[in-house]
Amino acid sequence: MVVRELADAEVDRIFQALADATRRDIVARSLSAEHSVSELAARYDMSFAAVQKHVAVLERAGLVTKTARGRERVVSGDPETIRRASRLLDGFEAIWRRRDLAIDGILAEDAGHTDERNGR
Repeated sequence: MVVRELADAEVDRIFQALADATRRDIVARSLSAEHSVSELAARYDMSFAAVQKHVAVLERAGLVTKTARGRERVVSGDPETIRRASRLLDGFEAIWRRRDLAIDGILAEDAGHTDERNGR
């Protein structure tokens, strides 16, 4: 069973935010160091307003925080939200691995029965 520490709406916001390559890059950059929105905007071939919108989507998803420092807005990644999403994915992987092991067991059992029928 997957431990549900995130509400469905939170999960939707996180993975919808991470569905975009630019937003994933912003998260990666903001997890490694703080960046002003201006610094981030200079890295992409899009308008400042478009980068602001990407940051707003990430902020709503809880993946980054934006704080005022004088006239600038500084973006920082939120590693705890990433950890929570990772734990959710780990739970799904555990389900998949249990099913995979169960299938392996069934195949091994079936192979054993086939060997018995063939006198091996």
